[in-house]
Amino acid sequence: GRPARILNYGIKYDDYERIMETVPTIRKVLPIREIRKGIRRYQYNLDGRVVGTTQDYADFNMLEVDRGRFLTAADNEKYQNYAVLASTTARTLFPYEDPVGQAVKLGTDYYTVVGVTKERQSSAGIGSSLAAQDFNKDVYIPLNTCKVRFGEKIVNARSGSMEAEETQLSQITLQVASIDKVRPTVPIIKAAYEPWHPRKDVEMTVPYDLLVAAQQTARQFSIILGTIAAISLLVGGIGIMNIMLATVTERTREIGIRRALGAKRRDITQQFLIETVVLSGVGGILGVTMGIAIPQLIVYFIPDQKAFVTPGSVMLAFGISVAIGILFGLYPARRAALMDPIEALRHE
Repeated sequence: GRPARILNYGIKYDDYERIMETVPTIRKVLPIREIRKGIRRYQYNLDGRVVGTTQDYADFNMLEVDRGRFLTAADNEKYQNYAVLASTTARTLFPYEDPVGQAVKLGTDYYTVVGVTKERQSSAGIGSSLAAQDFNKDVYIPLNTCKVRFGEKIVNARSGSMEAEETQLSQITLQVASIDKVRPTVPIIKAAYEPWHPRKDVEMTVPYDLLVAAQQTARQFSIILGTIAAISLLVGGIGIMNIMLATVTERTREIGIRRALGAKRRDITQQFLIETVVLSGVGGILGVTMGIAIPQLIVYFIPDQKAFVTPGSVMLAFGISVAIGILFGLYPARRAALMDPIEALRHE
C-alpha cells in the first residue's frame, strides 16, 4: 500500500507567541483551535464544535455567561478538564437539570462543566471566518487542555494508507489598540509569520474596510439623529415660547399690580424665566425617564441587544432642556417686564 503521509500547514503556536512578542500595537491576541466532536452525556448526544481557546474568547465574541463562569487564565495554565457549554448544548445534554458541576464526555475524556453561556443569534464570525456562525452548539475548553487531549493531527485512515493533517491552531484573532493603527499593524503582523510560511498556507483577513463602512454609517446615523433632535428642540422651544406669551397676555393685570406695588422689571423677568425653566425642566425629566425606560423595554423583548445609558448623557439631556427653556423664555419674560404698568392695570 501507499506510505503514511502528514500534511503540515496552517497557523502554529510559534506564530501566536511570535506575534504577541513582536507586534507592539496589539492589545489582545486570541488563539482558537476548533474541532468537530461528538459531545456525550449518558444517552444524550450532540455533534458540536469543541473550541480550545483562552479567557478572552467571551469578550471577543460578546458571549455572556448565564450560569457559572467562563474559562480563566488559571484553567489554561493548569490544563484543567473544564468545559463551558453553549445554550443549545446545555439544553440538549441536560434537559432537566443544571449542567454546572456535572460531567460531559468529549472524545475519550470527561470534562467538568463550569459554566453555560446565554442564547445568542448567529452572527458574523471573527478572524478569517466572516460567515455566520452558530455559537449555541459550542463547547469551550482551555487551549492547553485541547492541545494535550486532542493533539495536533487529524488522522484519515484509508485502505492501504494513512493520511494525517497537522493543524495546531484554526485561527488567531487580533485586537488592535485603536482603529487608526490597523493599517500600520498589517505589515508588522505579516513580517511576524510570512517567513515561516513560504507555501502561503496562512491567510490574513483585515476587516478595515468593514470598520470604515461601519464608522461612516454610524456618522451618517448620528447626523440624521442630530438633525431630528435639533428640529425637535426648535419646535419644542417655539412651543414653550408661545405658551409663555399666552401666559403673559392672560396675566397682564397681575403684572400691572406687581409693578404698581414696587416690583422692578428685573423681578418680572426672573419670575417668568423661572416658570419657563420649571416647565422645560419637567419636560426634560419626562424625556430622560422615557429615554432610560424605552431601551430597557427593547432589551427585555430582544435579549440579544444591549442598552447603555451613561450619567453624562442624562445630565447633558437635562441641561439642554433647561437651556432651551431659558433661551426661548427670554422673549416672553422681557415682554412682560417692559409692559407699561398703567396700561397693564387697564387690561381686562
